[in-house]
Amino acid sequence: MAKGKFIVFEGTDGSGKSTQMQLLGKYLKEHGVPCYLTHEPTDSPFGALLRACMNGRIDADERTIALLFAADRIDHIQNGVNGIKEKLEEGVTVLCDRYYFSSFAYNGGFVPLEWVVELNRPAMELLRPDLVIYLDLDAEEGMKRIARRGETERYESFERQRKIREQYFKVFAMFKDEENIVIVKSEAKKEETQANLHRLADDLFFKGEA
Repeated sequence: MAKGKFIVFEGTDGSGKSTQMQLLGKYLKEHGVPCYLTHEPTDSPFGALLRACMNGRIDADERTIALLFAADRIDHIQNGVNGIKEKLEEGVTVLCDRYYFSSFAYNGGFVPLEWVVELNRPAMELLRPDLVIYLDLDAEEGMKRIARRGETERYESFERQRKIREQYFKVFAMFKDEENIVIVKSEAKKEETQANLHRLADDLFFKGEA
């Protein structure tokens, strides 16, 4: 049985990752590709702690949050019930909303990046994505989308979002020779963004088919 492919969605808040991942999963399933959709923070106890940090119920230091994300990520990969590696081995393609580049861009923008990278080195050694899709959106437009949603979380201010976007491009340049990263503009019309993602998926899954 062929292994599934691992596709990661990255982006600042409001970039449309979750929506676009759901739509791409539907597209792949319609074309015969078995898919499993997941996200970080996960629904595990580690993820529950992280969500409490994100929404302010727990006041945590940035280093604590970085450590929790790294722990949640290893469990996400290795968990025997619904871990990513097990799904891939079963031939299922996994689409994931955020992975270690989120830690590099978010945590690494506020504590030493080199430390965050080393913290995530075990995850990088265990499992690298086949494709990283970065949905690019400027901070001003992102904050407009967040405002329409209502509540804001830990990183959702204009200055933080601007810094995080800059950090994403910094780390993409650092890892450009090691990772398959594609930057896709997050269009105002989600159908336009999805059409671009369909082309990426077609190249990854169906290139060369008659």
